[in-house]
Amino acid sequence: MTSTVLPRSRLALYLDLVRWDRPAGWLLLLWPTLSALWIAADGWPGWHLVVVFVAGTVLMRSAGCCVNDVADREFDRHVKRTAKRPVTAGAVSVREALALGAVLALAAFVLVLTTNPAAVGLSVVALAVTLVYPYSKRWLSMPQSVLGIAFSFGIPMAFAAALGSSEWRLAAIPESVPPHAWWLLVANLFWVLAYDTEYAMVDRDDDLRIGMKTSAITLGRFDVAAVMLFYGLHLAGWAVLGHLLGLGRWFFVGIGVAAAQAAWHYTLIRTRAREGCFKAFRLNHWLGLAIFAGVAVDLALR
Repeated sequence: MTSTVLPRSRLALYLDLVRWDRPAGWLLLLWPTLSALWIAADGWPGWHLVVVFVAGTVLMRSAGCCVNDVADREFDRHVKRTAKRPVTAGAVSVREALALGAVLALAAFVLVLTTNPAAVGLSVVALAVTLVYPYSKRWLSMPQSVLGIAFSFGIPMAFAAALGSSEWRLAAIPESVPPHAWWLLVANLFWVLAYDTEYAMVDRDDDLRIGMKTSAITLGRFDVAAVMLFYGLHLAGWAVLGHLLGLGRWFFVGIGVAAAQAAWHYTLIRTRAREGCFKAFRLNHWLGLAIFAGVAVDLALR
């Protein structure tokens, strides 16, 4: 008796393309964005902005997956973990993937249009960085730095949406985004460097073979030490900025919980085993949640 394997539906393929079953990616984007939104609004920012940034984060991360898989399709076929991605496997065409990515990005842009000009202007910059990132792996020794900017750009956007005016002026962005928002972005960039280096450590052997550039390859035997340094800079940066912004004990409880998770991640990655590095990456969103929870609770109990 022979068995018949039914073809997957287009919807199932599209959901696989945008990593619908792997929410860790958009959660890594979401928590620092919501932390910034709460800080900018000095507490609860209102349902409108919460819906805009939660839905926009999911949509933009999904659009980024479409662009990334198109850009990396020739590389991904040589990496065991990514060889079965829909575009790489030929189940979804390049045109389909780009069309889906464009629709998702447009939907996110429509959401941003309900905020203010400063947030709209920053969303255009965020989209440009998102489009550049997949190709930065060809010429930057640490492309994770570009990803760090892309994954942190929700921070200034959150400040712009919460503090910006409805007037269309050239000075709208500088007036709406205070200096500490950009410093929070820089601090968050180190977190992205930490968890995406863990991610790159999973595929290091395959990436070396196909000539891909990653932070795990560039850092070499200092990769584990660098990841822990990145965690430290991230947590120290948010702690200092939080203190300067008047956040108190509950915020620092959140920082402490996040630091404990970072220490645990060291035990997962110190042997550089693929399984441990991938587990550390997948669970990083809990670190971001700890910081957001600290911010939200501290502001709520003032």
